[in-house]
Amino acid sequence: MPIANPDTTLQHQVLDPCLLGRPVHLLPQFAARLQEDLDTAMQGSARRYWAGWRLETVEFGRVPQETSLRWMAVLGALGTVAVTFERGLLLTLLERRYGGRSAGATQRDPQTERVTATEERLGVVLTQQMVDLLYARVAVNVAMEVAPRPIQANAVVPSAMPGESNWALRLQVRDNNDNTGQFWIAPDQQLMAMILGTLRPETGRPAAARGPAEPLATRLQVKLDGRLVSKEITLGALFDLKVGDVIPVNVGRADVLLDEARLFTAAVAEHKGKLCLTSFEDAE
Repeated sequence: MPIANPDTTLQHQVLDPCLLGRPVHLLPQFAARLQEDLDTAMQGSARRYWAGWRLETVEFGRVPQETSLRWMAVLGALGTVAVTFERGLLLTLLERRYGGRSAGATQRDPQTERVTATEERLGVVLTQQMVDLLYARVAVNVAMEVAPRPIQANAVVPSAMPGESNWALRLQVRDNNDNTGQFWIAPDQQLMAMILGTLRPETGRPAAARGPAEPLATRLQVKLDGRLVSKEITLGALFDLKVGDVIPVNVGRADVLLDEARLFTAAVAEHKGKLCLTSFEDAE
């Protein structure tokens, strides 16, 4: 697909004044949802690159103005996104992915390493992952019927540093050996406007609509106990009982109790193999 010149697309970009009235204070809401998406990907589909790493924080801020960072950009369906990784993090991921070193290995020194084609390809792959996840989260938020297509490698191109007034997501990761690394995802104004437009204050579950109030007698539930039989025997006879002994009883009318208070009497009947109470009468 044709790619706009990233130098002219991203350099000197100034935050659109129309964004100032948007719900900027709700951006942590979007960052938290994106963090969940990234966590899932890092433990699943992207695990081959991120094994041994965990995502610690995702937060919005301004684009870092560090000349040592190398930016890649994607001009996709929802807008331009620029991505950059700390080179120390990128080299460590590269070594553990292709060099066979464990996740606890010492990070490599960016000052002593030359940029290789393999490193550049890894940067492209990781940029694809991040933009795909960002696009997917935005698509969910705006309830798009057709999700954006996955970013292709030829859509990822070197880019100039975005302007310092641009928003960027800063993501920090930590490995099993307590090494840390950072990378940034910077949406352009078009995509930031879309993100801000999807944010709404989180409210509690709406109360169910209530119909006309029912009388208390029809809404109040009580538990009734039925006492079918009682038998008085001596304590000695009770202690003399053995397994298989039969205690003769006569089943007359049963007492219906509410918390031991006798409300009704009822006849005991059999129906389909079950004992039932019927013919209720007020207790005297």
